[in-house]
Amino acid sequence: MKSIVIKKTNELVIEERKVPQPAKGEVRVKVKLAGICGSDSHIYRGHNPFVKYPRVIGHEFFGVIDEVGEGVDRSRIGERVSVDPVISCGQCYSCLVGRPNVCTSLIVLGVHRDGGFSQYAVVPSKNAYVIPDEISDKFAVMIEPFTIAANATSHLKPTENDIALIYGAGPMGQTSVQALKGVYNVKEVIVVDRIEERLDMAKISGADRVINNTSLFLKDELDKLSIKPTVIIDAACHPSILQEAISIASPAARILIMGFSGDACQITQQCITSKELSIFSSRLNANKFPVVIDWLKKKLIDPQKLITHQFDYMQVIQAIETFEKDQKLCCKVLLTIS
Repeated sequence: MKSIVIKKTNELVIEERKVPQPAKGEVRVKVKLAGICGSDSHIYRGHNPFVKYPRVIGHEFFGVIDEVGEGVDRSRIGERVSVDPVISCGQCYSCLVGRPNVCTSLIVLGVHRDGGFSQYAVVPSKNAYVIPDEISDKFAVMIEPFTIAANATSHLKPTENDIALIYGAGPMGQTSVQALKGVYNVKEVIVVDRIEERLDMAKISGADRVINNTSLFLKDELDKLSIKPTVIIDAACHPSILQEAISIASPAARILIMGFSGDACQITQQCITSKELSIFSSRLNANKFPVVIDWLKKKLIDPQKLITHQFDYMQVIQAIETFEKDQKLCCKVLLTIS
């Protein structure tokens, strides 16, 4: 089989490997489609602190089960499945309280263990979620990106009375827009970014208002509009954003950060406590695949609005470079594997 392997920083090869055999409790997936995420680019460029090389990247993938390991019912062969990349121990404190995404022994497919940019991948049976016939292949491969928004909103608990502000109109910002508007019917969703074309995409995804903050101070602009956001999501992931989010937030607001920067950021306690703000963080997803599958069945979200490019897996370098460089027109890039 062919596998996309990052040998080391900036060295990607398409390598011939043996077709893997599923171990006890595993299934083998013949991969059909995979999605490119920022973390795949980070691994390729040497910016992911968790990865060990060489590594088959890819944690967003969909396919068909073609073999099962010991203890797995053979009736699963032929199932269309989307794979949750989060593998957890099930026994530590985090797992026991329903937070397997921060398991003390966390393994993420495509990061700590070989992922789905391969013609075949073996994964734990419980991580392979059956996709109903009414959900297309393209939508099935988009489930994992939407689980990020599902996880974030599960912390924030949005309501129809909220005014939400999202920093960043990239893929995570776009999925968050669709969740807030399509699932939670939030009264107003505002998206802030510095790329006009991405703001246009946000409007297509359902944003009520967009703000280009290239040459303005966001707080001044919101003050002019008499807007105090009650829910804020940082999907731009820059350390400087948190303090600004605290300053613009309404009293009793909820703020969620998705960023993974190791750089320090300065925040003022008084601003947090005086408004009694709640600050959350969100990593990966905690058992949110069934949630997003349900959203798709009910047509509450539309992944097609995010898919801008599709390449054959043999063009993977071109696909990653498009994802990295074409921020004006590129949102979600898919790879056809088989």
